[in-house]
Amino acid sequence: MGFSLDHLVLPTGTSDEAAARPGVGRKPSWLKMKMPGGEEFSKLLKLVNEERLHTVCQSAKCPNMGECWAAGTATLMILGDVCTRSCGFCHIATGRPPTLDLDEPVRVGKAVATMGLKHTVITSVNRDELPDGGAAVWAETIRQIRLQSPGTSVEVLIPDFCGDWSALQKVLDQKPDILNHNIESVPRLYRQVRPQAKFRRSLELLKVAKDQGFVTKTGMMLGLGEEEHEIDAVLDDLVAISCDILTLGQYLQPTAKHLPVARWVHPDEFAAWKIRGEAKGLRHVESGPLVRSSYHAEKQVQAHAAAT
Repeated sequence: MGFSLDHLVLPTGTSDEAAARPGVGRKPSWLKMKMPGGEEFSKLLKLVNEERLHTVCQSAKCPNMGECWAAGTATLMILGDVCTRSCGFCHIATGRPPTLDLDEPVRVGKAVATMGLKHTVITSVNRDELPDGGAAVWAETIRQIRLQSPGTSVEVLIPDFCGDWSALQKVLDQKPDILNHNIESVPRLYRQVRPQAKFRRSLELLKVAKDQGFVTKTGMMLGLGEEEHEIDAVLDDLVAISCDILTLGQYLQPTAKHLPVARWVHPDEFAAWKIRGEAKGLRHVESGPLVRSSYHAEKQVQAHAAAT
């Protein structure tokens, strides 16, 4: 069995109570999720707890927690579970992280080896208070996975390191198999969605990685108020920097304090965006209401390989 480490979201965090707003209505039937449980879910939860690890699945309240964990998949989150940024969509705790756990990379490598992964996804909070944004810990984590589980391909979902490309290079020097950085939304909505980020900076990060020959990947949420022409423009921007893989999913409001859902995007529209994105030149688009950055990540790798 393979594992893949990603977003874990408890369905209670995206309840109809949080989502029901005038003009939007309750969550449609295609967004209903099963409660997590079962033997594999319990085994993975036990391993994460024993190794004192964090998963973005739990911290970000991913809607696929039940499906992914029951299948033995999750996305490991390094550098703690407190983020220095305050994105309007994200459920991860915001503040000044209390510590820097330098032993964490070894435990991540051990967990990946224990799970016997063919492909693993690692992500992190933003650590803007650190001189390198946590890049050295990122690099050591990749090294430990290679050391303890040499047969595992590594996908990294990284922050923007505040545009410090020397910090980014520490990660790239470890040769991850896929370099993922999410743009999250259209430029017009950045002030609400990602107030401490910059759309063009995120594009530049992806370009820097692509120019060095990496397979690049990014993700965007729909349902935050973006318009069709804005989505099209983002697709064009991604094609211009030769981005390989794009994930598109429905934004789900984690609590009443977060940005409201502007609209529910129908599965047929997601299917249409996949066709349009690939027609424009993106090698693979994973598009659907419950798609998240690391959802079916191993299948995305296979689809990309088949297209090249």
